Amino acid sequence: MTEIAEPPIAVTEAPPHRRAFDRVRARSRDFALVPAIIVLLVVGSFVDPVFLTRRNLTEVLQQQTEISLLVLGEAMILFLGRIDLSLESMVGFAPALAVMIVTDYYTGLPGWTAIPICLLLGLAGGLLNGLLIVKFKLSAFIVTLGMLIVLRGLQVGFTGGKSLFLLPSEFPWLGRTRWSSVPVSVVVCGVLYVAAIFAMGYLRQGRAIYAIGGNAAAARAAGIRTDRIVISVFMLAGLLAALAGMLTAGRLGSVAANQGQGWIFTVMAASVIGGVSLNGGRGTIFGALSGVLVLGLIKNILVLAGVSAQWDQAIYGVIILVALILSRLTSGEEQTS
Repeated sequence: MTEIAEPPIAVTEAPPHRRAFDRVRARSRDFALVPAIIVLLVVGSFVDPVFLTRRNLTEVLQQQTEISLLVLGEAMILFLGRIDLSLESMVGFAPALAVMIVTDYYTGLPGWTAIPICLLLGLAGGLLNGLLIVKFKLSAFIVTLGMLIVLRGLQVGFTGGKSLFLLPSEFPWLGRTRWSSVPVSVVVCGVLYVAAIFAMGYLRQGRAIYAIGGNAAAARAAGIRTDRIVISVFMLAGLLAALAGMLTAGRLGSVAANQGQGWIFTVMAASVIGGVSLNGGRGTIFGALSGVLVLGLIKNILVLAGVSAQWDQAIYGVIILVALILSRLTSGEEQTS
């Protein structure tokens, strides 16, 4: 029997005005939190006149610098459809071990070498995470949860559970130096965010990250080296976490025994309210940065209002739940991660 070929299905392209509207709507999501930031600025001015002073806002930016670096790394991993819980432990482990190698192990290395050592430790941690996830096909959640525990345990073991106060002079320089009243750490963070926004929007590697998060199999079929990109992004996130730890140590003048502990709650809250999808393939770097600013302003307002910091985690948890509900209602996307 001769089969009758079915006519090809015609694919109709959306009209130009519809495509333009979709682009505008997609771009508007980047600025969804800008009205919220404006409202917080107004509210803060009523809570305390000090809120809108240049000194206070500069302090807010500096205090959010380290957490924003973690958010940058976590956002890129979430774009891939993965998650990294170990970043908060790297914030303490990398600078602590780097400082001990230079100051306590009598290696004879100059103080400035603690900086590259710290960054290399971050890269190594990210590389190990990426290899375990890609090569052994393990769950990113379980791998990074285990790494979180391992790194925290190593820091406690190496330091004896004590804070380190003898730091190389280069650490405080990075964490405390100001250029025309602007902290160097804020400048560094701003440059990294601008570079990330450009990379994710205009470079092939950035588009590949979104493609992997949207459909890894399709991305692999299209010739994208998914394994290499996944490992590279985890390494980059580890590097940013180590840098965040170094800036924190420099700003505070020590590597605390619990440095970075509990930061993952703030990181996830900032990412989610910034519009980064937990399912991968959706979100922007600018949105993640907006989430960091919103949380920083909320925290500062609560401090000025006399609310105890012990309520921070509860408040961030509520923010995450509200953001997930709003995302479900506005986009129809189910958060299954």
